[in-house]
Amino acid sequence: LRQKMGQAATDVARSCNYRGAGTVEFLLDADHNFYFLEMNTRLQVEHPVSELITGVDLVELQIKVARGEKLSIKQEDLSIDGHALELRVYAEDPQNDFLPSVGRLDRYKIPEGKGIRVDDGFEEGMDVPIYYDPMLSKLITYGRNRSEAIDLMIKAIDDYHIEGVETTLPFGKFVCQHEAFRSGNFDTHFVQSYYSKEKLQQMESGDRRLAALIGLYAYLEDRKKLRIPN
Repeated sequence: LRQKMGQAATDVARSCNYRGAGTVEFLLDADHNFYFLEMNTRLQVEHPVSELITGVDLVELQIKVARGEKLSIKQEDLSIDGHALELRVYAEDPQNDFLPSVGRLDRYKIPEGKGIRVDDGFEEGMDVPIYYDPMLSKLITYGRNRSEAIDLMIKAIDDYHIEGVETTLPFGKFVCQHEAFRSGNFDTHFVQSYYSKEKLQQMESGDRRLAALIGLYAYLEDRKKLRIPN
């Protein structure tokens, strides 16, 4: 299937003498038939996923092609290693029909660590205006397999601290924890089938309770070590 889709994508590019970075998108049905959707004549927003699983810098190659240079690699030189996911972090409120959330980033701390990549253009103290696309960043995780990449994404979301505006981070965590997504048995109706703001509120309430219990446990352990009198 991957080979057939790849061949169809290159056929599209050749049919119009296309030269440069581009992304051909398809829709896949339940019987694994695929249908042409569109071609983005640019780097795709999700290009970091391709970079992480192939080890190829697509931005660098795009610039070289624009300079008239020949590619130093061929299709047969490429191989896929591991699994990567990307989450678009938007200043939108998933509790309010994903409407834009504008304001100042009172706190903005990105997650760090092995297998975690953040492509962003914001810093703490900056304003999120109403005039442009509300995407704050792209959060990408890489693992040896899909399950590992998803687990790392959940951890990265927990370690991503943003205050001042609402974001889609809680929704991203909801998706990554859902069995349908983890199993890969889902389609373009995922939100309609599984998501509601009540379910998101329930998840966040559970997270706050867990955080409170962890904090209480840490306090009690410190109290034992310090032998604080009653």
